Amino acid sequence: MGLQALAIVLAATLASIADPPIALAAGSEVVIGDIDDLSGLYADSNGAGAIEAIKMAIGDFDATVLGRKIVTLVADHQNKPDIGASKSREWADQNGLNMLLGGANTGVSIAMAKVAAAKNVPFFAIGAAGASLANEDCTAYTVQYVYNTTALANGTATAIVETGGKTWFYLTADYAFGTQLQNAASKVVEVHGGKNVGAVRVPLSASDFSSFLLQAQASGAQVLGLANAGEDFTNSLKAANEFGITRTMKPAGLLVAINNIHSLGLQAAQGLYLTTAWYWDLNEETRAFSKRFFDKMHKEPTMYQAGYYSATVTYLKAVKAAGTTDGDAVMAQLKKMKISDMFTKSGYIRADGLMVHDMYVMQVKSPQESKYPWDYYKVVKVMGGEQAFGPITGLCTLAPK
Repeated sequence: MGLQALAIVLAATLASIADPPIALAAGSEVVIGDIDDLSGLYADSNGAGAIEAIKMAIGDFDATVLGRKIVTLVADHQNKPDIGASKSREWADQNGLNMLLGGANTGVSIAMAKVAAAKNVPFFAIGAAGASLANEDCTAYTVQYVYNTTALANGTATAIVETGGKTWFYLTADYAFGTQLQNAASKVVEVHGGKNVGAVRVPLSASDFSSFLLQAQASGAQVLGLANAGEDFTNSLKAANEFGITRTMKPAGLLVAINNIHSLGLQAAQGLYLTTAWYWDLNEETRAFSKRFFDKMHKEPTMYQAGYYSATVTYLKAVKAAGTTDGDAVMAQLKKMKISDMFTKSGYIRADGLMVHDMYVMQVKSPQESKYPWDYYKVVKVMGGEQAFGPITGLCTLAPK
């Protein structure tokens, strides 16, 4: 190697020590991170489809904003809060993280939200349902984007009580999400004159639901409240059908995604009431987005995956309008914006960080009613955002009481 070439290599080496490449990337790129369940019970609802939805949104911006390239980071939180928190901190400290997306699991999202707030990074909770994220666990940097346990209960529990399901027993996922969903549904049941007769807590990713379902059956309740999600919902409802429990108890899917219905089949799921933030077959815009998604993933998108797309676009629009990726400036811009896209036409982000928008009470079609692939839902009721999510509770210290 000649002296000139050696000098160039030495200079580059010294520069890399003095000013690491990560620091350069942080200034020249806009970094969007997604920490989600990529291998567990929620992976099919979020997972690879969520990553594809983020890519679609970035592609619609030609992969640049403010003249800077948009890049993505992806990690599997494995449904463990410590993994979600440590990965969030690593990306903020070492990779110049500008925006964080969080998938399924309320407990993990609470942990990630705390780190994002400490690092001044806007955090969009997409799959986490726990209403505490906009209440006692709120931060100035958290946006709960797709739904929460309050809206789910206001939709599904109300619909079932009004159709005669007055007494309830719950199978409840044994962590923050399940507790909050059961509590929200229980309040709705009581407000509408029903009665909660019991509950059993079920470990995440349970392999056998028989003992839990026998407790539900022994309660004599009219309604089997499934306060779980993902594969746990699918497997518990399958087992309830196999044991004949659905002949005497009406199942209530308190959190259901369209992939769960696809897995169950209409014969098993027909008649089920559920509440969703979005459905692929609502209108021309939702169908157009879904066609793009289907061409990539060979299945229709869930409400979470549509939410990932919308949240990414909304963030990038806020960055463009603010003229910066500074977390405080972007959050201020987000709370001034109206959100109108294929996900919602009426969205806005409240002081407590909740994105308020319409929600839909659906009923699963019978096999005879379904006319084409993935034609699974019929709209029972459209709930306006304020009706679905209710008023600001005052539990979030950032919001007026």
